[in-house]
Amino acid sequence: MNFRRGHNREEPEINLIPMIDVLLVILIFLMVTTSYSNFAQLKINLPQATGEEVAPAAGKPINVAVDASGHYAVNSARTAFNSVNDFADVLHKSAGSQSDPTIVIDADGKATHQSVVNIMEAARIAGFGRITFTTQNHSK
Repeated sequence: MNFRRGHNREEPEINLIPMIDVLLVILIFLMVTTSYSNFAQLKINLPQATGEEVAPAAGKPINVAVDASGHYAVNSARTAFNSVNDFADVLHKSAGSQSDPTIVIDADGKATHQSVVNIMEAARIAGFGRITFTTQNHSK
């Protein structure tokens, strides 16, 4: 039974403007308080090289080669790699009377990073601080 026949019933109305204002304030708050970190990006400055040849250092360099399979050669003589300390002894014997020869690393492009690090570590243990790498110029 409807006792209010002459009175029209008002439909409830949802006012969206205050709700949008509250959402914008929450969004601004989240943007200001959030810290952004870039873990996936590495900023690396790669060295640039020219094709000019550098004057060789005094004394005879020790050429150490490593191929893609991890086989080592010191001055074109194949050498087994047992440990870093043993390889340091091989480098020390190859140096002869030189106190600090230049170690020239000829690494294959597909050689593992670890094999190159092994050579560098062996040179450090042997007391040799001058290390260089050979590259091949590609003409385009």
